Order: sequence, then C-alpha cells, then structure tokens
Amino acid sequence: MKKEVVAGIDIGGTNTIFGLVDRSGNILVRNKITTDQSPDPGIFIKKLSDEIKEMLSREADVNLKGVGIGAPNGNYHKGTIELAPNLAWKGIVPFAGLMEKEMGKPVVLTNDATAAAVGEMLFGAARDMKDFIILTLGTGLGSGFVVNGEVVYGHTGFAGEYGHVIMLPGGRECGCGRKGCLETYVSATGIVRTAKIFLEERKQASLLREINPAHIDSKMIAETASEGDELSLDVFDYTAEILALAIVNAVVVTSPEAIFLFGGLVKAGKLLLDPLQKHAEALVQPVFRDSFKILPSAIPETNGAVLGAAALAWKELK
Repeated sequence: MKKEVVAGIDIGGTNTIFGLVDRSGNILVRNKITTDQSPDPGIFIKKLSDEIKEMLSREADVNLKGVGIGAPNGNYHKGTIELAPNLAWKGIVPFAGLMEKEMGKPVVLTNDATAAAVGEMLFGAARDMKDFIILTLGTGLGSGFVVNGEVVYGHTGFAGEYGHVIMLPGGRECGCGRKGCLETYVSATGIVRTAKIFLEERKQASLLREINPAHIDSKMIAETASEGDELSLDVFDYTAEILALAIVNAVVVTSPEAIFLFGGLVKAGKLLLDPLQKHAEALVQPVFRDSFKILPSAIPETNGAVLGAAALAWKELK
C-alpha cells in the first residue's frame, strides 16, 4: 500500500518552499523555487504544480491526498491571496481554486502564520492543547490563535493579524499604512529600528557603534548583547516589554495555555525570553497569573513553513 502524503507549500516574497509530508509530520522530500514576480499568477501556479508532480513521480510509493498552502494575506474561507504587499500578484488571486485545477486534489490555503499554528497543534508542542497562540517573529510579526481546538479565522478569514494591533498610537510607520503596529517594534526589523534609535539618542558606549549602522541586523544585536553590551541588552528589554504587553492583552481575550514563539528572533534565546517572562509577570492581570507559559516552538525553523502548510491539509482531510 502506498504511503499517504500531502504537499505542504509556503509562499514567500522571494522563495516558495514545498515538500511531501506524511501523517506523522515526516518530510519525505522538499524543494524550493523562486516566487514568480510575473503579474500573472497562473504562470507561477503551473510551474509550482509541475514541480510537485515531478517530485511525486520520483516518489512512486506515495499517494497524494491533498495540498496545504501558507501564504501572505491568505484567506482561509475563500482560498484567495488578497492584496499581498510583498507579492507581484495584485488584487485578489483565487489561488487555491487554480491550484486545485492543476493538481486534481483538494487544496486548502490560509495565512502563513496561521498555518504555523496548525503545525504546532499537529506536529509540535501543542498536540495536547486546545487553547494557545503562536507568534512568528521574523521580518514582521505573524500570529495564529487556537481556541477550543479550532483555529480562529473570524468573519473575514483574516482574524489573528496580531502584528498589526497598535501598541503606540502615532508610533513607527508600518507597511500596512498605519503607525505604531506591534511588528514595527517586535520583529527582526523592529529590533534593528530600536537599536538605531537608541544609538542616536544615547551617549553610552556600545559595541554596536563599531558597526556601520546600515549593516546592523538582529543577529548582531544578539551577539553584542550576549557579550554584555548594555545598550544591546536594553534593546532586548525594550522589545520584550512591548511583546509582553501584547501577550498579556491577548491572554485576557483567549486565556491560552501557552504562547509559542517561532522565527529567527527567537534564536536570541534567554536574551529575549528572560526579560519577556519578567515583564509578562509584572503586567498580567492577577486572575491570569501563572495560567500560561511562554515557550519556543518545538518545530525546527527550517521545517516550520512546510510542516505548517502540510498540517493544514491533514487537518482539513480529517
């Protein structure tokens, strides 16, 4: 009997990663292609479908059951990608429907961070949890909310865009067109913005002053902080305080068992997690104290995108 698999696809602004995943979350094979910048999404969908079919032809002992897709501005209800700012396809693209015609299998699509939440629920540390939140801390901040074992999509299909809650009215300009959004402070780009502001406003010595400001990235800030650089440690503390405030506000709404953190910024480890725990304990409403945990995701970052999209397909097939 052939092994049942789904295709998990993560569409990014630069690359699209995809792979074949079994029910246990094993990635049998994976690949990537450049995300087509042609304004015609049909060209890209045909190329992606052909690549997956080629992959299947080389894995003769598998049976494709369906396709899961994580995409920026992915609408679960409609299977569409809508007004994604980092993709060349303008307007509303009926991506799942077009992909289904090419593959002849059921296709389900959602926001990439929401797919990560489903991945954590099926293959990660949230397997026995019914209420949790995942926050993806990358270039921006994505999120997925699970309540009573179900992903929260809301009326529009876009519920859970927590990176765009306004933390500081009139604050930093965001790519969404507003000011003060969470992701402008808590993300790889947000922490770099904070570091540059601190370097301009403060007179204290810092290892970061030895680096060309144009070249500073989140990894460098983590490295200087780990060497005890006071300004860099302050950058992490400031970032953690804003993230803690966002977390305790979310806790009031959904009362999760855990908040999982995923993405490149989480590699800073205790530099972020220790002050985050400290601020969360100080800011949380007493009735919710000790009711939730803040944890790194149990899914390796290298596999997270494909596993999340695949988990979405497996969950739908159930």
